[in-house]
Amino acid sequence: MIGSSEISHAMDCCVYLVDAGEMVMIDAGTGQSTNLLIDNIHSLGLMPEKLTTLVITHAHIDHIGSLAELKQKYNLKMIAHELDADAIQTGKGVGAQYYGVNYVPVNVDIKLSGAENDRKIGSQFFKFLHIPGHTAGSMAVLLETGNKKVLFGQDIHGPYHRMWGGDASKARESLKKLIAARADILCEGHFGIIKPAEAVEEFIYDYLNGLEGR
Repeated sequence: MIGSSEISHAMDCCVYLVDAGEMVMIDAGTGQSTNLLIDNIHSLGLMPEKLTTLVITHAHIDHIGSLAELKQKYNLKMIAHELDADAIQTGKGVGAQYYGVNYVPVNVDIKLSGAENDRKIGSQFFKFLHIPGHTAGSMAVLLETGNKKVLFGQDIHGPYHRMWGGDASKARESLKKLIAARADILCEGHFGIIKPAEAVEEFIYDYLNGLEGR
């Protein structure tokens, strides 16, 4: 984890980095802490110049604010689900006004479609799971490393309100899909890293149960 409300900026989501020979960033914060995200990569003994790819889990400003600056610095390939790509590319509906920040739209280089996509980036296989509910194009990322399943589950906690692009009925099915993934480690969008597997399952079930009847 290279970014969060505690280690980069108070309005940031959790920002994650995967070292697969080349480096993959998952989400990008609100845009108020780009230089600090880069500094945090250096602090791990890694070189941000090895960044090649940025995975966008969904099109809310606290996850996409630094996209344009990072793309300019490192010529990153942007990956998102096609159902959130328009918001990322236009800035419409990303919620920047609620955070009081300016959003610079960026082009999505790889627009995923369908329920699942598998891609190899560097030495690592990434499974992209479409999990609508928080937004129409919300995605999670599942990978296996060291005999562990690591799930980048994005904003499992929600909210699932229509004004933010949410759909509670779709969210219920998406959370069931994430439970079925049987991850050992969960990297959540705002609650950080959760483990072991029993704690991951309990965390997701708590939010699934909160959606019953909605």
